[in-house]
Amino acid sequence: MVANIRSRPSPSGALYYNKEKVDKDEAEHGRMDIDACMDSFRPYLEANRRTTNTVFHVLLNPSPEDKLTGEQLRETAKEYMERMGYGDQPYIVFKHNDISREHLHLVSLRVDENGHKLSHDFETE
Repeated sequence: MVANIRSRPSPSGALYYNKEKVDKDEAEHGRMDIDACMDSFRPYLEANRRTTNTVFHVLLNPSPEDKLTGEQLRETAKEYMERMGYGDQPYIVFKHNDISREHLHLVSLRVDENGHKLSHDFETE
């Protein structure tokens, strides 16, 4: 599994990029609406106005030989977020099929509900 981590100042770009993919049938996500996801992120963002790159956006690419089920992909996303220290954060997972293999996009926040910046020591950019 290869991870490509990006940070952004606002979740709207990452969320709407993924929404466009969903609208084109090039991706799918669970039951959460994008606007509802933004609403769940908002209190975290409002609690911390000092951190500039508050968004954690990661692309998880399995090996082309791996054929993972939807459940395996969800479990992989959950385990990845926990190991990175973001397991208690709100996050949304998108499964993309716009290239030759399915891959995941995860969008979350680098600040907690109290406005404290989370450690991103495990990330490399």
